[in-house]
Amino acid sequence: MFLDANVLFSAAYRDRSALLGLWKGRGRVLMATPSVVEEARRSLDTSEQRARQTRLLRRVTLVAEPAPRALPVEVAAKDRHVLLGAIDAGATHLLTGDRRHFGAHFGRKVAGVLIQLPAEHLGK
Repeated sequence: MFLDANVLFSAAYRDRSALLGLWKGRGRVLMATPSVVEEARRSLDTSEQRARQTRLLRRVTLVAEPAPRALPVEVAAKDRHVLLGAIDAGATHLLTGDRRHFGAHFGRKVAGVLIQLPAEHLGK
């Protein structure tokens, strides 16, 4: 499962985030690129939130940044690296809360990656 920055941010923002369920499931491989992790970190306000993110990242596999290239669907330029990262990592899912840039693709597979809201994946 590839996590977008907004998922990493939201999980670290509050100590009782519902998104923490992603970290509790056995057999899940959570992935992100360094740029996604850094984007989430820049948005966190407190040292407590950043420490929480650091703890969460212990269970996240960092994967290589993708090479820029065309995608089979239209995605905003600033978010192409997210979908490409998920594709290159061989993720089965891209979990994102970004309705603006990924909303048209929710529930669809793009190059083998199912794009979902985290709540949908968690069954909430």
